[in-house]
Amino acid sequence: MTVEPLQFRQALSKFASGVTVVSTLTPQGEPVGVTVSAFSSLSLEPPLILICLDHATSQLRAYTDGGHFCVNILAASQRDVSNAFAFPGPKPPFDVVSYEMGAFGLPVIQGTLASLICKREAVYPGGDHQIVVGAVTDATWDDSLEPLLYAAGSYRTLAGPEKVT
Repeated sequence: MTVEPLQFRQALSKFASGVTVVSTLTPQGEPVGVTVSAFSSLSLEPPLILICLDHATSQLRAYTDGGHFCVNILAASQRDVSNAFAFPGPKPPFDVVSYEMGAFGLPVIQGTLASLICKREAVYPGGDHQIVVGAVTDATWDDSLEPLLYAAGSYRTLAGPEKVT
């Protein structure tokens, strides 16, 4: 028995995930980014992460063939940033989102919860996605911010820490 794609998608939507925008440069040096919730830590030693990108991702080869990328972990106040990269409008997202140039000339979005500069380590096929493994070369974060979450088709925020007894 195989689960149907819609059933699989609906079940997985119940899993809350953080929201990231993964940014890099095209071969021509133009900044590009895509909203990604399929992001995970992979290893502490060495520090590795992975992202999963749909084959239909605009500028996919910039991520799979390029040398470096930045994972921008969005803060609770950055729904508009997520939407700008998930549903590009008449202007390119980097024309309307504040960013600075970081290591390797990568676009690093301002006001994020955390940013991870990564060297592309490997790319693996994964069904209708490409799995991109990155070696983290630099990490910054802001302890004063809360994460932007996504579950069941909606943005969410933390209700606050619970006491563990």
